Amino acid sequence: MNDYKEKKWYVLRDLKRANAKERAYHLLRSMNNPPLEVYTPMTRRPVTHGGRREYVEVPYICDLLFVYENREVLDPIVNRINTLQYRFVKGGKSNAPMVVRNQDMNSFIAVANSNEKIKYYSPEEITPAMYGRKIKIRGGSLDGMEGRLMTTRGSKVKRLVVELPGILAIAAEVCAEQIQFIE
Repeated sequence: MNDYKEKKWYVLRDLKRANAKERAYHLLRSMNNPPLEVYTPMTRRPVTHGGRREYVEVPYICDLLFVYENREVLDPIVNRINTLQYRFVKGGKSNAPMVVRNQDMNSFIAVANSNEKIKYYSPEEITPAMYGRKIKIRGGSLDGMEGRLMTTRGSKVKRLVVELPGILAIAAEVCAEQIQFIE
């Protein structure tokens, strides 16, 4: 299949300010011709409105979004919206946009959408010493999910880590009884 026509998870940047009224992920989701599959890692943050404090869902990284589409459809949209750009591979060939493997992205989204306690990590925050063995989860909301066991010194909490290489990692708390080690 032609690489230009193959659907992939492309990594994009939204150059609008964090407090802009309409962010790129809202705009892309509202497009109906063609309908785009857009994902932005979200977190809950406290916001004060009229003296009342409430928690709202906001992007974890304000300029990061992922779109599952082919370049033939996505290129005209990126060219038309001047605050939207592809993220490019560092040290790679020129004009090679960042792409995330389907399996990695699907695992990341599944962990983010689980009802477990999650925590995001930048690539610099996770050291090789924190990565444990490869594991697979048996049971619960993350049944069948594969990743690495995060080991943090002094912590009794076990976490499954799923990484989007070089971009972002997510960790979810899991029960010790659900962990199956993979050789």
